[in-house]
Amino acid sequence: MSAAVDVIGVVVTIMGVGVGAQVLADRLRIPSVGFLIVAGILVGPEGLNLVHPDVFGATLPAIVGLSVAIIVFEGAFHLHVDRIREAPRETLRLVTIGALVSLVGTAAVVRYVVGASWEVGLLVGALLVATGPTVITPIVNVVPVRERVASTLETEGVVNDVTAAILALVTFEYVLLGSRGVPAVIRAFGTRLALGVIVGVVVAVVVWYLLERVHLSTESAPQNARLIVFIAALVAYALAEVLAAELGVGGELGAESGIAAVAAAGFVLGNVSLPYREDIEQFKGDVTLIVLSFVFITLASLLSLSDLTGLGLRGVLALVAIAAVVRPALVLLCTIGDRFTVPERLFISAIGPRGIIPASVATLFAIQLGPETETATVLVGTVFLVILGTVVFEGGLARHIAKALDVIPMRAIVVGGGRVGQALAERLEDRGEEVMIVERDPDAIEALRRQGFTVTEGDGTDRDVLEAAGAERAKVIAAATRDDDANLLVGQLAKNTFEVDTVVARVNIPENTEAFRNLDIEAISTGMSVAWSMDNVIERPGIARWMTELDRDGDVQEVEVSSAAIAGETISELRGELPDDCHIALISRDETNRLPHPDDRIELGDHLTFIGRKESVREALEYCEI
Repeated sequence: MSAAVDVIGVVVTIMGVGVGAQVLADRLRIPSVGFLIVAGILVGPEGLNLVHPDVFGATLPAIVGLSVAIIVFEGAFHLHVDRIREAPRETLRLVTIGALVSLVGTAAVVRYVVGASWEVGLLVGALLVATGPTVITPIVNVVPVRERVASTLETEGVVNDVTAAILALVTFEYVLLGSRGVPAVIRAFGTRLALGVIVGVVVAVVVWYLLERVHLSTESAPQNARLIVFIAALVAYALAEVLAAELGVGGELGAESGIAAVAAAGFVLGNVSLPYREDIEQFKGDVTLIVLSFVFITLASLLSLSDLTGLGLRGVLALVAIAAVVRPALVLLCTIGDRFTVPERLFISAIGPRGIIPASVATLFAIQLGPETETATVLVGTVFLVILGTVVFEGGLARHIAKALDVIPMRAIVVGGGRVGQALAERLEDRGEEVMIVERDPDAIEALRRQGFTVTEGDGTDRDVLEAAGAERAKVIAAATRDDDANLLVGQLAKNTFEVDTVVARVNIPENTEAFRNLDIEAISTGMSVAWSMDNVIERPGIARWMTELDRDGDVQEVEVSSAAIAGETISELRGELPDDCHIALISRDETNRLPHPDDRIELGDHLTFIGRKESVREALEYCEI
């Protein structure tokens, strides 16, 4: 009975401390992993002595394995194909060439800085290949970088979690527990990865069929869908591990094919049409937060302060070398090309925090080796020092790093996700703008997210909500709700608090237009807009049809000339450098608009209006902004 009480006490303590750490991390808007590790040490045997992981006995590795499976599944579920397409070549390089550079570079640091053997260096290098969604996703959630940057970091994290788990295990078995040579390591890695991917895809297809084709009870359908997907993650993990053991693929410590299986299953299910997707995502998110707290606090309670401080200056130098030399080198190598700007490449270089896979697998290895061995001390000390250092500095300073490198793009904020707000957001996104919709209706938010929009939940008249949406760096804020009072307040906040240059508001009652204009807010009367459109069709049918056709295939955009290379050119010279189906329609200077003359010379600060096919107009905009 006392054993059961001990387990209950430990679990309750871990959950309570974990929730507290999560709340604190959300408040400070940094990844929670650092707080969870510190909390684990504090409540562990060397701290307050409230948590004793040995109460779980020999089942601890299995519990940790299932928990990690849930976490990896969650990360892969949110990895969408359309996001990966933002930077496919660079992403592929990061998870192949980048992973190899990370492995070899980290191994060299451990060998020559820490003074360990090459075998230990390779093992640490294999573990630290992983970044992981548990530490990357919180960063990109609070640092609104461009989609291509965020998707590259998240894709790298999910894929390299799988790579690190399997690679570290085969390295441990074949290098430290009895080497069979490099070919055996490569063969074992490929076999376990392939087995996991096959199992994961099969499980995902079965689950998709059940949810799409099998009738679920109407009242409890969302609940059943959540449970089916949750169990699918556990089944994929367990089935892959069992099959690996039956086929003789796994070793004493398992095969980690289960990690590949849950990653594959999560990725497939995240990219197919699923009923009750919002319910599934919310449920999985809550479960993952609980599991994440349990794993990190439990593993950290096994740590000894001597593990972190035992390496001394060598450990600090190793941390600096891995984070400030190896990581930038592999990122700069893998992102060669014109898809990322130099500041964006530097930002990706600076964001490489490590997470759950290195922590869990390193602890498993330490238990297998024995906590008193030198290899275990170096392994655990180096891995957890890098986890803590990268999470604290890279996670905590991510927003400041992004601001210093100027990689947080100017964005357009649309307050109100109704028909008008949604239509406006579609047009802005179609022109390549970074758009954030602010909406407070949960049902509307779910519908918008299903359609691929980025949405912040909250009341747009609340200063904190606008700030969280990125109002400090917004170039446009559009108030598009049905409530004129709300739109007026949004406009006031945008102009007076955040000093946004362009503030436009929907006016539902024409008599309120003057109140908006008195605050220097561009007021668009809903009734007048419809009347103008109808009048164009009646009086100017040719122009109306042309504008409709232009809206489908063409674009009209205005850009401020900020490139010294363009300043000084004539309109004629610039035309020769633009695509054939893009034309300069207007040149604006000192608030005066006029048709351009071929001999007009362009100056810095001029505004040029381009008209033409969408792709050509975008090329022209990029050319003038370089």
